[in-house]
Amino acid sequence: MKVSIITATYNSAKTISDTLRSLEEQTYQNIEYIIVDGVSEDDTLKVIQSECSRVSAVITEKDEGLYDALNKGIEASTGEIVGFLHSDDLFAYPGAVQDIVETFQKNDSQAMYADLEYVAKHDTDKRIRLWTSGEYSRNKLKMGWMPPHPTFYMKRKLYEQYGTFDLSFDISADYDSLLRYLWVNNVSMAYLPKVLIKMRVGGVSNRSMSSIIQKTKEDVRALKKSSLSWPKALLIKNLSKLPQFTKK
Repeated sequence: MKVSIITATYNSAKTISDTLRSLEEQTYQNIEYIIVDGVSEDDTLKVIQSECSRVSAVITEKDEGLYDALNKGIEASTGEIVGFLHSDDLFAYPGAVQDIVETFQKNDSQAMYADLEYVAKHDTDKRIRLWTSGEYSRNKLKMGWMPPHPTFYMKRKLYEQYGTFDLSFDISADYDSLLRYLWVNNVSMAYLPKVLIKMRVGGVSNRSMSSIIQKTKEDVRALKKSSLSWPKALLIKNLSKLPQFTKK
């Protein structure tokens, strides 16, 4: 079972080494690793060339941002399963991709997800937050629940069937896509109760008050687009993050 893993980069030289190392260390062999670079102006491409032997393809061209780059990666992928490894994230352990494949096989599911650990920007061994996802229930989506998108892997044929990221969303395209797959089209899910990915804190959605306001507006639009009631879902979605800080 081939797994396509997509990394979007743009001036990522400071963090991409950890990402590449975690991919290089994976014990599972049948990986197609695609990097989509938005014509970086730093040493990103040099680092990629020197520090990872498992890169299958590098696409270098201007894009319209992260989600456009990820869409290009999906289009170029040939694996049965597709997932994303962002340029400031890393796999939590060498057997991560093996566990992804086994989760699909054991559950005969169309998609899977796991737990996510937020770590310090300059120390990936220092935990800041822990997102324990819990078992899947479609009704949780009405309460604002979502799986951590960096841990979400899905059969590639479903991207072809249900579409990729909607570029009219600047920040919440991942949330919109998850609602489209899980709520609108009822894709079957399996849960891997392990920390699969470490994510550095400091993402674009929380960098400033304006970003938080924009994300809130886009979350509301995503919920409406999927015909879900937004006031209760949005409130619980935001409040549910608080316990993550107590699981350090």
